[in-house]
Amino acid sequence: MRILVLRALGLGDLLTAVPALRGLRRAFPGAEITLAAPGWLADAVARIDAVDRLLPTDGLTHIEYDRPDLAVNLHGRGPQSVERLMATRPRLLITHDEWPEERHEVLRWCDLLEQHGTPCDADDLRLSPAGPRTERIVVHPGASHGARRWPVERFAEVVRELDGHDVVVTASPSELEAARRIVPEPVCGSLARLLDLVATAGLVICGDTGVAHVATAYGTPSVLLFGPMPPSLWGPRSGPHHVLWHGGTGDTLASEPDPGLLRITVDEVLEAVKDFRLVTAGRGARP
Repeated sequence: MRILVLRALGLGDLLTAVPALRGLRRAFPGAEITLAAPGWLADAVARIDAVDRLLPTDGLTHIEYDRPDLAVNLHGRGPQSVERLMATRPRLLITHDEWPEERHEVLRWCDLLEQHGTPCDADDLRLSPAGPRTERIVVHPGASHGARRWPVERFAEVVRELDGHDVVVTASPSELEAARRIVPEPVCGSLARLLDLVATAGLVICGDTGVAHVATAYGTPSVLLFGPMPPSLWGPRSGPHHVLWHGGTGDTLASEPDPGLLRITVDEVLEAVKDFRLVTAGRGARP
């Protein structure tokens, strides 16, 4: 049996789909499961243990696949994603008929498969340990859109207050210049290196971005800064995570930081960090 799954999105999107992918693997243990997703995610896909082959697919472009026995739309609501999968001429297509708006992203895809007779465990999203836990603090200031980027100056102040601790600032190539405003030499390497850093960290500090989902996948304690998107829809559902959110919603694709995100202060972040007992030094009141 040949199964084609479409999830041509980012790192966080991939990791929220892990329970659904593993549900498919358990339901069809002898099938060849092909995931149509961006090629740069190969290192993450390899760690899921539910996919046999990654078919590099950037966005809703033509899918180089013909006649799957089953096509599964874990990408979105359509119609473009449905059209792309239908063009592969599947024998059977599973996709959402009615879109569940107010549903956590993990549950949304588990629900879809369960409605078609494939049980899923929504908590089955952990990745295997990548090494021993350290006291390293990983700070990732970037995000895919400006609406979810807490000001870099505030990240810099947090890092200054963590002086004396093993702090690593990470960045993608497009985020490198901004990260250099925090530390002279941020880590900008392969996805595998980023995954390993987060997997073995003692704490992660970041916004609503793919790195937050990596921390969830590895059970790494995290302080997460949410703005336009409610954590009830995209945040961690359990685990050692402290989510900061001021209760507003907005345009997640906007270029400027969301007003709710800007209401999160440096002091709030530092207090959340101290909750994990990695940082115990006192801090004076800010004017």
